[in-house]
Amino acid sequence: MRLYLLALNPTDSVTEGFLPAAARLGLDVTVLTDQPEAHRRVYPDIEILECDARDFRTVITRIATHHTPDAVFTNSDHLQTQAALAADYFGLPAKNWQAALRAKDKAHMRRHLAATGADTVWSTELPADQDPGSLIALDVPYPCVLKPREGVASEDVVLVDGPEGLVVRCKEIQARRPQTALVVEEYLAGELYTLETLGDGRIRHVLGGFHTKVSPPPYFIEERLTFVPAHPEPIVEQVLAQLDALGVGFGACHTEFVVHDGRARIIEVNYRAIGDQCDLLLAQLLDIPLFEHILRTHLGEPLPADLGARTDGRALLECPCAERAGTLSVAPGAADLTVDGVALTYRPLREVGERHELYGTNRDFVGIVRATGTDQETVDRVVADFLAAQRWEIAP
Repeated sequence: MRLYLLALNPTDSVTEGFLPAAARLGLDVTVLTDQPEAHRRVYPDIEILECDARDFRTVITRIATHHTPDAVFTNSDHLQTQAALAADYFGLPAKNWQAALRAKDKAHMRRHLAATGADTVWSTELPADQDPGSLIALDVPYPCVLKPREGVASEDVVLVDGPEGLVVRCKEIQARRPQTALVVEEYLAGELYTLETLGDGRIRHVLGGFHTKVSPPPYFIEERLTFVPAHPEPIVEQVLAQLDALGVGFGACHTEFVVHDGRARIIEVNYRAIGDQCDLLLAQLLDIPLFEHILRTHLGEPLPADLGARTDGRALLECPCAERAGTLSVAPGAADLTVDGVALTYRPLREVGERHELYGTNRDFVGIVRATGTDQETVDRVVADFLAAQRWEIAP
């Protein structure tokens, strides 16, 4: 059976998750990407075809002139709509492309949630070619959040206190990303959480979620995620109702939401498996073939009524961040340890000698620590001790 995997940059999810799962399922994999050499260096034994994966018409043509597909899949935020359209063209199981577009486009998401009565958040869209000065005349609720309409990884997401600051921030982002439309929306107060789901269009499993600690304002860097085996049932019901309104329910989905006074409100929907190695952590923690299950849904196979997931697991993922721009001169290497019953994995995200600016986004991560066990206090202590023993030095 032939699996077409749409990709941009090589990722841990593909390298350590989906490609090994595809091999275990006996699938022949063809990667479609606009960066073939980067993928060939990482996946030398996988068929790589050059293709503009952001253009669904090009994707369809590339597949139609190659091997007959049995599934078209991506775990990229940027390619969900394209993969859905291509799979649907060939009559294969797929996410609803309208739902994929609503999830990716934050302006569409807000409009649709409001139109269906699921939730109403003050929001407005600033097209790429529009003067930010036009926002001054609007009754914007301050503080507000400014973000790219189709952004990811907290990139250019910033809290703004007033109209002058909003115009300045908009112009800064437009200068860096002139083709990017922006969204301004009211700031939703509350604790930040995630809900991880997996469905086949018939049933939907809730896999738990995470409690997310973000950096101090004005940025929203996700510094620490603590596993939550089960959110309160009323909270889960509220989030699922909003996902239903968006039409989201097939395959993997990672939803970020805040809870304030018992009310759950979606921040964004990433219609794919959670990233930054949390998906690898989740598969290990729940002790289920998570990546195989995700691929099987795209092959048209039903999910089992019971995934057989462990319920006694506890976990923490922490991301040490660069505090200034410069060249990484000292840093620990990869590590796999077992301490007091806690399995800890550390993976560096930057090589010693690399120079980076300070981004105010998840791109400031210098590495990721993920740890699993059965007692949260022990997991937290082992991670804290590990991080305290490491050194990261950045030279100007």
